[in-house]
Amino acid sequence: MSKENFEYKNAMDRLEAILERIDNSEMEIDELAGSVQEATELLKKCRKILLETEKNVQEALSDLDGEVGNAG
Repeated sequence: MSKENFEYKNAMDRLEAILERIDNSEMEIDELAGSVQEATELLKKCRKILLETEKNVQEALSDLDGEVGNAG
């Protein structure tokens, strides 16, 4: 598993745990602000990983299109 996959999976697992605690009313009000902040940071991390992955895929496809276009 790549570093990005590992980080993404861990962040998503943590987000799910936070949301489950909120949904089940298991979180004290004092914890809520900190948990929301943590969730926000996790979402930013996931978004960054997804955007970087999208960029890499687009570059790979562009390279492939260039090779196919030059072959003909």
